[in-house]
Amino acid sequence: MKIGTRLAAIGGVALVGALSLTACGTDKNGDAPAAASGDCVKSTVNAAGSTAQANAMSEWIKGYQQSCPGSNVNYNGSGSGAGVQAFTGGQVAFAGSDSALKPEEHGPADARCKSGKALDLPMVGGPIAIIYNLKGVDGIQLAPKTLASIFAGKVKTWNDPAIAKDNSGVKLPSTPIKPLHRSDDSGTTDNLTKFLLATAPDVWKFEGGKTWPSAAGGQGLKGSDGVSTGVKQGDGSIGYAELSYATNGKLQTAKIQNGSGQYSEVSSDTASKAISGAQVAGQGNDLSLSLDYKAKDGYPIVLVTYEIVCEKGLPDEQAKFVKSFLTYTSSQQGQSILSGLGYAPIPDAILTKVQAAVKGLA
Repeated sequence: MKIGTRLAAIGGVALVGALSLTACGTDKNGDAPAAASGDCVKSTVNAAGSTAQANAMSEWIKGYQQSCPGSNVNYNGSGSGAGVQAFTGGQVAFAGSDSALKPEEHGPADARCKSGKALDLPMVGGPIAIIYNLKGVDGIQLAPKTLASIFAGKVKTWNDPAIAKDNSGVKLPSTPIKPLHRSDDSGTTDNLTKFLLATAPDVWKFEGGKTWPSAAGGQGLKGSDGVSTGVKQGDGSIGYAELSYATNGKLQTAKIQNGSGQYSEVSSDTASKAISGAQVAGQGNDLSLSLDYKAKDGYPIVLVTYEIVCEKGLPDEQAKFVKSFLTYTSSQQGQSILSGLGYAPIPDAILTKVQAAVKGLA
């Protein structure tokens, strides 16, 4: 199914450690998020996963707290891989992941759900910013092949002919390039490596995945905050993180060449244009998406963050709570509360399906 609806920008603010959410209720003023799935449940629910999602989760939590006192959910931004593992192991009620469950992950996740199956529910999208630190040189432009060559360790200095070709007329220093990547399993890594594999297969010889390929080299740092801090502190360094981390850290970002040959600035709007070309790949209420990394319009390095949930099979109170909270995050109010802060919301055509899937949770 083609997604052609207009996207608006949403995002969040920085999150450190676990987040506590006081949940469910009714706003006396009628303005706060409605727990449309039913009554509030007084219980503590744990969730974990995507650091990209953590900023959005922070905003959802703030919004939900306004009208839903009495219950708590703790979100630990531990990374997508750790979140899926915690979900499969029964340690959390739901997980955030920047990539849908892989075939080898679905079996254990389904087993955890006992009488049901695990679902991928897209909840928020956004760009993966290529962040760098190079004094006096703003707005670096990079073709996919050049970017792949940098992360593969083939382009080693900033004045390499490949970079110079992408930046005609720009005076580039001979500063050594220091590539940085996520050391933890990451859906952000998964999407970046899929982009490199799709757009520069002659250079990027490594399979996409949540784990950075050791043969590619570079220095690993934990989490998007770790990579962002490493770039900020290291002259000549380059890495990747969600746009909100780049914005909050006031980091330089590169323009990336899209499928039409244009160099696109990273922003919520340009990412929305690329995400609008996604297709639904899942079946039924499993709404995993297939992204077009060769998008001819907009900024092409994007991700969609999912909530990994049990369609049914959670303990009763947990199930009711998860349903209520995700009813809010997938509502128009839950999506619009983050507008303008660095993410791209789920297209209306897909959001309608997400809302229907959440309504069917039991």
